[in-house]
Amino acid sequence: MNSGFTSTSGLSLGLSVGEVARRSGVAVSTLHFYEAKGLISSHRTTGNQRRYPRSVLRRIAVIRIAQKTGIPLSEIEEALATLPHDRQLLASDWQRLSENWRVNLTQRIEKLTALRDQLTGCIGCGCLSMYDCPLRNPHDALSSKGPGAHLVEDD
Repeated sequence: MNSGFTSTSGLSLGLSVGEVARRSGVAVSTLHFYEAKGLISSHRTTGNQRRYPRSVLRRIAVIRIAQKTGIPLSEIEEALATLPHDRQLLASDWQRLSENWRVNLTQRIEKLTALRDQLTGCIGCGCLSMYDCPLRNPHDALSSKGPGAHLVEDD
């Protein structure tokens, strides 16, 4: 499907920022932010209007999916920097990205599961700073600061 913008030679000039926003469900300001971060790219027409290749829609979908899984934008930026901007993302591109992110997500899930399990044990005492609290004072590390509620004072 043509983007609706063609040059005098009949070549597509790409999608306008409004079209990309509408089709991707992302605000125009978000598109500008993504572009400033180097996550997506556009070119300018002779009238200085942004035009995006159709492939930007897939890139934005990947960004949104990664964000929904909790991957920090900095990691998304690093991963997308390894891919070309001038073509549609391929299944092999997505497989490589998802394999790298899978390891990170698995580690985060394990940490969150351990935190959840430790939190259940701590709710009863409510101290969060005494002796060997696995959440806030593992291995009683704060004992070296002397007596008192160091975490309460530091907060």
